[in-house]
Amino acid sequence: QVQVQEHGGGSVQSGGSLILSCTSSGHTFSGNCMGWFRQAPGKEREGVTALDIDGITKYLDSVQGRFTISQDNANNVLYLHMNLLKPEDTGMYFCAAGLSHGRYCYPRFGKQIAFSQRDFSFWGQGTQVTVSS
Repeated sequence: QVQVQEHGGGSVQSGGSLILSCTSSGHTFSGNCMGWFRQAPGKEREGVTALDIDGITKYLDSVQGRFTISQDNANNVLYLHMNLLKPEDTGMYFCAAGLSHGRYCYPRFGKQIAFSQRDFSFWGQGTQVTVSS
């Protein structure tokens, strides 16, 4: 049974930084589909970033240049580095993982990828990030 778990949420002031990590039992991140989503109170879940098997990444426009997705293959850990945090980044952050079956995970438009919740099979319970002004 695959389990995915997020770590590292917390409260931070505007302009601060946080690093979220995601670990999994029963699933290997390397060579598969990985992403982060978030959900603010009263809003729908939105995709923050995704990483394809060839290293191509996609970021939500509002986090581009501030957030970075990365992975530690040796330890099977996925990270989300968040800098210059804003109050509007507040929400529950979810790690998402899926199987690539040896193919690209997401639709391609040139060198751009488009991802959605449907691309992922395994989800964590979420970790809360609160950014105060």
